[in-house]
Amino acid sequence: MTKIIGYIGTYSTGNSKGLYTFTLDTEKQTLSNTTVAAELEKPTYVAISKDNKYLYSLIKKGDSSGVASYSINPQTGALSFINSQVSEGVPPCHISLNKNNDTIFTANYHRSIIEAYPVINGELQPVAAVAQHEGNGPHERQEKAHAHFAGFTPDEQYVVSIDLGADQINTFSFKENTFTKLHTLSTRPGSGPRHITFHPNGKYAYVMTELSSEVIVLAYNAENGSFKEIQYISTLPAEFTGNGQGSAIHISSDGRYIYAGNRGSDDIAVFSVNDSTGELTLVENVSTEGNWPRDFALDPTEKFLIASNQESDNLTLYARDEATGKLTLLQANVAVPNPVCVKFLNI
Repeated sequence: MTKIIGYIGTYSTGNSKGLYTFTLDTEKQTLSNTTVAAELEKPTYVAISKDNKYLYSLIKKGDSSGVASYSINPQTGALSFINSQVSEGVPPCHISLNKNNDTIFTANYHRSIIEAYPVINGELQPVAAVAQHEGNGPHERQEKAHAHFAGFTPDEQYVVSIDLGADQINTFSFKENTFTKLHTLSTRPGSGPRHITFHPNGKYAYVMTELSSEVIVLAYNAENGSFKEIQYISTLPAEFTGNGQGSAIHISSDGRYIYAGNRGSDDIAVFSVNDSTGELTLVENVSTEGNWPRDFALDPTEKFLIASNQESDNLTLYARDEATGKLTLLQANVAVPNPVCVKFLNI
């Protein structure tokens, strides 16, 4: 397969009309065919089922918000609306999906909650469970709790939620549509943790902080779902002194490299992973050739990385050296308005 279909979630401000799709040609090493896949408001983050049958998107409808479901044409990538579940209030900021395609989790920054939506054959059911976050921090943006991520651990035994406002990493059990909090790890005050990714060996996890622009390396205990801090390491270039805000974090499937996004310095930080300790060493910072990279993704072959620059309305394509982890610019200025997250169909 030389052509892989991807999707872009956006802020539906400016010229954006909703969800966009594009094609990565791995032979020509180009991005092309950026078109509107579905017209909807504020589809910032999306999740795709492992069998490529369904796509789920955050959605805003007037004064209400929630999640929308679409079926996917695997040949063309075209989306067909199935249904949505919305309630009054501001939209969530993150969405995740379990392996069996029967549970959606969302995190809501402004309402300080995480929610669970059951899914039956791609059709969203009403919210079945809610967990309220509490707390605050020393930073001006930490006046209250701000849930920023919720998702299963790799073995799907626990749910992890990340709270930027309270500087917390929470572990819940989720059984019979009920959240039960088991553990809370408090990060450094003012760090503002945002997103998490797990090492494929199941022993380590990596959290991106938004306010301090660091990666927190964690030891993960899969038996009880608890975390322990190992390392804090800055993602910013040494010479940068401006307003930095950490964004996304992803790990290569072999566990050798971590990639972290920096808004402000507008680059991707590349780290190598120590096999024995899980600790990180900075390899390089690579410009995203744009403004405010809110997210990025490794393609399914992991030979490419695509970054999304929200404020400069463009995607950037890099070749990825699987041996060194380093990125080489292939293509910039691929026009997409207000891009946020990047997701690919699975191959």
